[in-house]
Amino acid sequence: MRRLFIADLHLHPARPEHSRALIDFCQQRVNANDELYILGDLFETWIGDDVGIVTYADVIACLKQLTESGTKVYFMAGNRDFLIGQDFSLASGITILPDPSIVTFDGQPVLLMHGDTLCTDDKDYQQFRGLVRSSSWQTGFLAQAPAVRMQQAAEYRQQSQAMTAIKSDDIMDVNSGTVEQIMHQHQVNLLVHGHTHRPKVHHLDQGDRIVLGDWGGHFDYLSWPKDENWHLIRESI
Repeated sequence: MRRLFIADLHLHPARPEHSRALIDFCQQRVNANDELYILGDLFETWIGDDVGIVTYADVIACLKQLTESGTKVYFMAGNRDFLIGQDFSLASGITILPDPSIVTFDGQPVLLMHGDTLCTDDKDYQQFRGLVRSSSWQTGFLAQAPAVRMQQAAEYRQQSQAMTAIKSDDIMDVNSGTVEQIMHQHQVNLLVHGHTHRPKVHHLDQGDRIVLGDWGGHFDYLSWPKDENWHLIRESI
């Protein structure tokens, strides 16, 4: 069985070519006996299933076709689409995974994460993440009208961009100590995540950390097995 991993597509109505690329990827590169893992930030913004399922109807239909064909598709929320819920799961046929999750491939445990919780040097972001991941905040946010939610999300995005512009690259990357700690905590020697948009296979003392790339003028994915190894692949859109 082949496993494919993608992350950080950041689909948005203003970039229909990215949605088309995902649909082409699913139709041309994913087979019925594959497993597809989407490790967060599939969407640029998700303000609730009631809006998102309509906005991205073509993507939902593609995922549904894929799961009905026999492909197992798993999704883990990112920092942009953490409000994805069970209605999305039912409409698309995907299985939602918690972050982090451990999966076992041919006897090897693999730790899957989105990756934002590894960026512990970014104190402001971690504080904000704690706020918006709380059930009380999410309940209040989702109770608002769609237009209000959209405006609030846009304001958060503007604030995030302003903060990102003044932060160093190191602050927004993973903390090596945190990586070591979580791999030790879960007793794994292989970690796969996205979020940082810095695709690379890092060989560490405790094992390997594989970082997935984002989708821009290209799409990045991880395939296993291929000659019994993990392979990061980049192809043009």
